[in-house]
This record gives sequence, structure tokens and C-alpha cells, in this order.
Amino acid sequence: MKAADIKTKTSGASNAPKKKHQDLEVKDAQIIFNAVWNDLESTYGRERLHFPREMILLGGAPGAGKGTNTPFIMEARGLTCDPIVVSGLLDTPKMRQLKEAGQLVGDTEVVRILFEKMLESEYADGCILDGFPRTLVQVECMKLLYHKMLQLRSNFYNTEHQQNFRQPIVHIMMLFIDEKESVERQLKRGREVLINNEEVERTGIGSVFEYRATDSDPKAAQGRYKVFKERTYDALQSLREVFHYHFINAQGELPEVRRNILQELKYQSSLELDPRTFDSVHLLPLASELVKHARQELVKRLDGYEFQHADLFHEVIRFIEADIMPIVVHHAISGSSHVNSENRILANPFGMAMLIDIFSERGYHATVDLHKIEIPETFDIRTGEIQCRLKKVWRIQIRFQGSELRRG
Repeated sequence: MKAADIKTKTSGASNAPKKKHQDLEVKDAQIIFNAVWNDLESTYGRERLHFPREMILLGGAPGAGKGTNTPFIMEARGLTCDPIVVSGLLDTPKMRQLKEAGQLVGDTEVVRILFEKMLESEYADGCILDGFPRTLVQVECMKLLYHKMLQLRSNFYNTEHQQNFRQPIVHIMMLFIDEKESVERQLKRGREVLINNEEVERTGIGSVFEYRATDSDPKAAQGRYKVFKERTYDALQSLREVFHYHFINAQGELPEVRRNILQELKYQSSLELDPRTFDSVHLLPLASELVKHARQELVKRLDGYEFQHADLFHEVIRFIEADIMPIVVHHAISGSSHVNSENRILANPFGMAMLIDIFSERGYHATVDLHKIEIPETFDIRTGEIQCRLKKVWRIQIRFQGSELRRG
């Protein structure tokens, strides 16, 4: 008996039986996981159980846009391998009949075939899992896999296999749409598939798309949504306390949905780096934190220059106006100019800081580096000794948004 069957039979029971039902689910998941894991260890060996370092569990109701947004998510995370679509792994005639009837394939088959697929070398750095987990049993198997990966990491730490067992990262991405939107998108997809397939049959050009019986039946489409909401959605929700959980509003237009995805996938080093690595780098400030207050700090510094160091401040401004801006103006089209200067004002670190801040306030990006040149001045014929003087040349680069020329 599967955990899903247990849930159906005990759904009308009191609180006490529900607790028993939850215990049975976990035990069932443990049995399934142990059987699959033992087979993997026996077949591959523990040192070759290299699961993806990053796993993105992509979930969403029918029509939520998982297939549409998968390439975009892959690009955002730097993943190059194809997504693992569980429905594709289980695309046999027998499994197809079950899926079209709205039923779920057995958890043991799903877990076994998926775990084996993830061991392929192309997924070492990361992968997107489309359609897993879909049941509470699969959720528990995902948790057990994560703990096994941590255990393997610990076992192989400071060994020759250490690089193959990195800190695992698991993201859950839920593309959410409501029932009305889901039904409309399913039916729209059905119409588009029929038109495409008729055109392919007529012309012989193109590919035939899969057509689901539910794509033309509003009640069947509603049924698919309810199955998702009651099983998959609840299952993934239960993982939000364990893994990074991203709830993404997918109701809107594609650009808006993708902005939501990017917002959710912002880099969080404290969660993704190995603890030892993060311990080494966390004292350095995040760029996002610096940027947040950078403008206010710049204004404070410039006001300080004006009221506390006016002479030097105005000398720097005159130097910029006379020596640098004419060259910058000349390069307004390219947006990049280089100026060499021997002005001693740049030998004063405070003066150089003023120069950079002034350009920043005006919308430019300025960088300065010092180039030292030894120039011969005297030569002692008797000893052969050459006396040189040191020439200091400051190289100033100014970058800014250049002009956009229209070309016919």
C-alpha cells in the first residue's frame, strides 16, 4: 500500500489517526529510499555517488510556465545541462495511461529512475528537476537524499574525493497561478497544439506536439489543477523549512514573471557557500550593502570637502575643468577617455580621493593609476654611474555613457 492510498483512507479520521497516518508515510518513504539507495551503493559504490551540487525543484500548476521559463532559470543560475523532466523519464505506454487518467506513477519507480539520472556526469554542477517531488513520500525521499549527500560530504572530507562531494544546494521554485488562469492556459495550449499538429500533418514540416485529453476538457483541466493543489503544492510547501523556497507569482506577462524569478534567485553566499569558505570571506561587505548607502556617503564626503577643505577642493575642481574635461568632451561619442598628468595635486591621496568623488557625483567612473619612469640626467664617465630622476605620471581613465549614433 502506498502512502497516497493511506492518505485517502484516513482523511476523515480524527486528529490521533492523522498522526498515525503521517508516521506511516515517513516509514513508507524510508523503506522506499533505503531500497533505492542500497541498490545505488551496490551498483556504483559510495565514492561514485556524485549527485548534482545544486538542485532546483521546479513546481507549478498545469500552465504555470515551467517549460517556458526553464531556459531562463538555467541561464540565471549558469546551468548548461538539459532539465530533468520526470514525466519524460517515465514516458512508457503503461505510465502514459496512468498519467492521462490523472493518476500518479508509483513513488518507488519515480525515485529510482530519477536518482540514477542525477548521477550522470553532466549534472555534476547542477540541474533543474521538473516534476519532483509530487507526493509527500517523494518529499521525504528528497529530505533523505539531502541528508545522505551531507553525510557523504562529511565522509569524504579531506580525502582525494573531496571535490566530488561539495556542499549541496537545493532550491524550490514554485511558479504559482490560480485555478482560473491554469484552466485557461491549458485549453489555450490544447488549441495551439491541435492547430500545430494539423499544420504538420498537412505540410509534413515541423514536429507534432503532445496532446493531452485534458487540454480540450474544462472539467478535466480543473481536475489536473486540483490534483496539483492537493498533492504537489502541499508536498513542496512542506519543504520550505528545509530548503531555499521561492514562491513566484506567474500570473502576469512573461517579462514580469521573469523579473520575479530574478528577484527570487539573488545570490545568498551565506546559504550557498561551504561553511568554511563563508567563514573566510564573510567579513568583506556585500556589494549590495555598499551600494545601498553609497550615494548618501558620497554627498557627505563632498559637503565635507567644501566646508572643511575648501582650498584643496577648489584646486582639484579647477584641475579637472582645465586639464581633464576638454579631453573628456572630445571623447563624448565613445564614452571613454584617457588623460596623462604630472600635476602634483594627484600626489596627495586626499586630492585624488576628491577627484574620484567629484567625477562619481557627476555620473562618471574615474580610475587613476601611477606610472613611474626613471629619466637619466647625469652620467659619470669615470664610474659609469647614471643618475636618474623619477618622473611620476598619473594615468586617469574616465568612463561614462557614450553617445548613441543612428546609422542608416
